Amino acid sequence: METASGGTTVRTLGRSGIRVSALGFGCWAVGGEWQAADGQPLGWGKVDDEESVRAIRRALDLGVTFFDTADVYGAGHSERLLGRALGKRRDEVVVATKWGNVFDEDTRTLTGSDDSTAHARRALTASLRRLGTDHIDLYQLHLSDADPARGAELRDVCEDFVQEGLIRAYGWSTDDPDRAAVFAEGAHCTAVQHTLNVLQDAPRLIALCEGSGLASVNRSPLAMGLLTGKRRQGEGLEAGDIRSRPPAWLPGFGDGSGADPEWVARVDALREILTSGGRTLAQGALAWLWARSPRTVPIPGFRSVEQAEQNAGAIGKGPLSAGQLAEVDRILGR
Repeated sequence: METASGGTTVRTLGRSGIRVSALGFGCWAVGGEWQAADGQPLGWGKVDDEESVRAIRRALDLGVTFFDTADVYGAGHSERLLGRALGKRRDEVVVATKWGNVFDEDTRTLTGSDDSTAHARRALTASLRRLGTDHIDLYQLHLSDADPARGAELRDVCEDFVQEGLIRAYGWSTDDPDRAAVFAEGAHCTAVQHTLNVLQDAPRLIALCEGSGLASVNRSPLAMGLLTGKRRQGEGLEAGDIRSRPPAWLPGFGDGSGADPEWVARVDALREILTSGGRTLAQGALAWLWARSPRTVPIPGFRSVEQAEQNAGAIGKGPLSAGQLAEVDRILGR
């Protein structure tokens, strides 16, 4: 990580030249409750919008300048809330959002997906309106398994958006390196958003980011809360929380009755290393990500001022050492 003259630790967002805080904030949770058509919860449970606004503004005061959301989070509510919280400070931050899902704002329900080029423009127009801004800094395709050929068409559409001044850069939110590589061919592609945390490494995607000059924007940096140490096996979750009925793509929570004991055991095995240097467990998990690659920008979620302060507090403690990184791999048998 580099240190700017003002003391804030920063990174460059891929090959765009856009400077961001080394830590971003993910705005999925603050979108509140929403659901799939079959009733599957897709949010993190109930939220207090006023507390969410205070948390975003507190993060800004603590030097966080990168906020990641999606049009579908809370069926539009997350974008609206982020736009409200930023207000006149919009120009101080880098805003990322995503498109590709279709939803009903009134019922807060995911109704499908649309990978057409026409929808990309409709979605961008709607996101700009909800966020209250005239441009998006990082626009990301939110369909992780979209056809690569269609991905190439959408990449070219994003280039048009850049030329029109509607976005500054773009990326694909996917865990598939081959799909990410399709977007990487675009001149203004600057990032891949993918799962990465100390329990779930992604060596091929890290290699792609390092080789292509892209930012590795890390979703699930705290393993959906497992790396905060607050989730234990057998501990129930509220009905509106996606982890209470985890879909197939969400590991670590078994049948929804609480954290998977095998995952809890791995966290416990890493606790001493991650809490070194006066770090909390969550701060240590973020420190691992910064040590993993100079390209990483983790985006932990938050729902309160307290969580915002704890996450932001990781910045000043910096990355783990190379020796600690190697010890983590040894413990996990990687």
